[in-house]
Amino acid sequence: QVQLVESGGGLVQAGESLRLSCTASGRTLSVYAMAWFRQAPGKEREFVAIRWSGGITYCADSMKGRFTISRDSAKNVVYLQMSSLKPEDTAVYYCAADTAASRSVARAVTPWVYDYWGQGTQVTVSS
Repeated sequence: QVQLVESGGGLVQAGESLRLSCTASGRTLSVYAMAWFRQAPGKEREFVAIRWSGGITYCADSMKGRFTISRDSAKNVVYLQMSSLKPEDTAVYYCAADTAASRSVARAVTPWVYDYWGQGTQVTVSS
């Protein structure tokens, strides 16, 4: 089992930055990829970014240039650095882990393939 705990959410104003953290524990060696999703009220869960084993990353087109995913291997923490935040970025942000050894983008953006999820952290961007 792998446990994921997100932190770093909060209330910010439009244009500001925020960094989310996802701390993994347990059988972390089984994890091949870590990703961030978000879900706004009344909307489906939306892919944000992924970091595959080896350091390759991919970010959703709508967030490229503003959001960056990274990892601190020593701490087993994955970060989501968000800048130039907009009110439409308001959502619950979730961390997810995939144990399948695949770098398929089609797979990466599909929520139900992930094996483990965190509880989520709320990000609210005011205008």
